[in-house]
Amino acid sequence: MDKPENNCIVIFGASGDLTHRKLIPAFYHLYANGQLPEEFAILGVSRTAFSDLAFREKLKQTLMTTEEVDEQTLEAFCQHLHYQALNTAAVEDYALLKERLDRVDEQCHTNGNTTFYLATPPSLYSVIPENLAAYGLNDESNGWKRLIVEKPFGYDLASAQALDQQLHRYFQEHQIYRIDHYLGKETVQNLLVFRFANGMFEPLWNRNFIDYVEITAAEFLGVEERGGYYDGAGAVRDMFQNHLLQVLAMVGMEPPAAINADSMRDEVVKVMNSFQPLSEQDLKQNLVLGQYTESDVRGEHLPGYRDEQGVASESRTETYVGLKMFIDNWRWSGVPFYVRTGKRLPTRVTEVVIHFKKTPHPVFSANAPANKLIIRIQPDEGILMSFGLKKPGAGFEAKDVSMDFHYESLEETHMLTAYERLLLDSMNGDATLFARTDAVKACWKFVQPILDYKEDPKHLYGYAAGTWGPKEADALLAGDKREWRFPCKNLTNTDYCEL
Repeated sequence: MDKPENNCIVIFGASGDLTHRKLIPAFYHLYANGQLPEEFAILGVSRTAFSDLAFREKLKQTLMTTEEVDEQTLEAFCQHLHYQALNTAAVEDYALLKERLDRVDEQCHTNGNTTFYLATPPSLYSVIPENLAAYGLNDESNGWKRLIVEKPFGYDLASAQALDQQLHRYFQEHQIYRIDHYLGKETVQNLLVFRFANGMFEPLWNRNFIDYVEITAAEFLGVEERGGYYDGAGAVRDMFQNHLLQVLAMVGMEPPAAINADSMRDEVVKVMNSFQPLSEQDLKQNLVLGQYTESDVRGEHLPGYRDEQGVASESRTETYVGLKMFIDNWRWSGVPFYVRTGKRLPTRVTEVVIHFKKTPHPVFSANAPANKLIIRIQPDEGILMSFGLKKPGAGFEAKDVSMDFHYESLEETHMLTAYERLLLDSMNGDATLFARTDAVKACWKFVQPILDYKEDPKHLYGYAAGTWGPKEADALLAGDKREWRFPCKNLTNTDYCEL
């Protein structure tokens, strides 16, 4: 991959958790691996008063504590760090930012190329672009200007549309990069290569050969220190609306005409617009919302969701979502997609399971094991294929066997983390792995009926922490004589694990 042009990255919210945990470590690793331009600047912006020296020292200590660093490389990297104290809500303070960027441009030869990263609360997503525009900092007549926005992109369909209008008032769509770190994961991108680069899989990737699809994103942890945020969001907004629907779109999309941002994202939007709308009957029959309760797991007492710090004692916020949904197009008509995500499940795992139809041969179909393709996104990233072979001995009884591939077996020494990949792409002007405005709207449009439905307190089931969610979620598949796969933290073919 080519190095980006010289540029300046302005991080709003530079004293916050995201900057310290994700952004600065990602920039350091890109620098250490020679993937940043020779001349660049990272300008931290927040209300806290820091000098350049104090800001560098603070981030240096963070990196030395959390990352494996080379002292000489770290020292050189920190010379690219700068800081500007600013009240981000006060438009008059942006005169200081404009002056500082002019000085940085002169010192670091950034040619006016600037990325503004909004690592701030969503309440500032519309404020900062307006204030930048007031001083012409969105103007591309002298170098490119890009705006990176973290999720959530709105709270529901109406707020997402309002935010979209506000952003487009000051920045054009080609300047806006909506970052979803799930799309930066190597194994999510591999879904596309696996499908479209292999002639033996793509012909089978349709309703003629696939019986149903499972997508699971499970977390063993509870809400931890995010109780205040999570109680206002819930699993539908936190995971389902963005991460899981993006993964589902990559499983279901048509082959793009070219590997570029427009072609790839055109196909993503097409399949999202094909999601079968959820009727009231669908919501009653095909949706399960749950909330974890206290439990003892492997000798450890786990508190219930309502006992977590920052969570209301009578909260009706869901920590689990299970949904049976369909894609109404030629490829997928009639194929159910079972999607689930939850906190305090038995293990941390994200995977896609493709269940192929049974053989139509009457003799061999009686005892033939199911054919499955398991695409593991995290952890123990890899792919496992399950099929039937003859059981040794007399007769023609089939037994279940599997072939697997693990990413860790590749010889490549360095794989970019999600944030490293996405930051590098944004500096190179490649928006392929960033959400486009029409995709964001399509997801919210599909999810809005769920948001309306979950306002009714009756539609929430309890499940003990450390189990696979409410028993009602099993009924989503049991009615079709199917079962969820119970995945382990390791990629293995098993019927029962981690419980």
